[in-house]
Amino acid sequence: MRTDLFDYHLPEELIALRPAVPRDAARLLLVEPEATPDIADRMVRDLPALLAPGDALVFNDTKVIPAELDGVRRRDEVAAKVAVTLIERLGPDRWQVLARPAKRLKAGDRIAFGASDTTCLAGSLVATVAARGDDGEAILVFDLAGAALDEAIHSLGNMPLPPYIASRRHADAKDRSDYQTVFAREEGAVAAPTAGLHFTETLLRALASGGISEHFVTLHVGPGTFLPVRSEDTNDHRMHAEHGAVSAETADALNEVKARRGRIVAVGTTSLRLLESAAGEDGRLRPFSGETNLFITPGYRFRFVDRLLTNFHLPRSTLFMLVAAFSGLDLMKRAYAHAVAQRYRFYSYGDACLLSPAGRAQ
Repeated sequence: MRTDLFDYHLPEELIALRPAVPRDAARLLLVEPEATPDIADRMVRDLPALLAPGDALVFNDTKVIPAELDGVRRRDEVAAKVAVTLIERLGPDRWQVLARPAKRLKAGDRIAFGASDTTCLAGSLVATVAARGDDGEAILVFDLAGAALDEAIHSLGNMPLPPYIASRRHADAKDRSDYQTVFAREEGAVAAPTAGLHFTETLLRALASGGISEHFVTLHVGPGTFLPVRSEDTNDHRMHAEHGAVSAETADALNEVKARRGRIVAVGTTSLRLLESAAGEDGRLRPFSGETNLFITPGYRFRFVDRLLTNFHLPRSTLFMLVAAFSGLDLMKRAYAHAVAQRYRFYSYGDACLLSPAGRAQ
């Protein structure tokens, strides 16, 4: 399909720079293709009334690491400031990173993170550039390894806010909690599963009291989640891969929900992509551990997920293509136009949608 079909206009002032307080005070756009009206305004705290006993919420329990590091590159006697985002751990002391500006780096350079100035590098975390790619990627080998390296990263790093927030303000101490779900436990993401940010302990208790079960899968979200589709046709786009896991226990429990005719409600596109990657043609969920690069566009046949709770996504992004595949492109463009007109808050710290699928009675 043409990429420009997934474009829409968003006024910049609707990009949320901070989350709603409390989290479940965010607005919720209800999108139901088979209902009349098919678009309605609600609140996230209304979820217990919008779901039914026997339904199952599936959360992504990945934990965001403070993956943004500011450093000083030393080469001969010349110093230059650089910033990196940790992308993927390649070994006890080795990380793949995105560097800014990457042109300042070459193999053999030494970078000190946490240095207070460009002359004194004592007390900092030091790494050597092992290799540099063509698209800003580099491989760093740190002087520390294992738990000692993890501790240093947590001490010196900042939360990796999305570029549309980071370009307008710096990450601060508040983001350490704001940009993390209340159920985060499996460390490894460099971006938050943002639909999960709307949940509070109070809301989770209300959902449980309503007979709605909760289940957890893990997909470590990478920075590619923010990348626009630059090709003119979706068939030419190469989807980024992310590591995910669905346990046998979770697969069995969710299959049992399906057998009882309960609905599987994916909290976030990450949970949905992982569940769909783990589901077979027969509609049964199987244990899964590995990489997934599932790219969902209109025409995809959903195997397992019945509803989707998700935030509002960037124009021409793979995530907007996914929600268009789920509820229909025309309806989602109308829904986003409604959200803009009603001044909903967009993107990672913004409001949410609860989507039902097109072409299936609920």
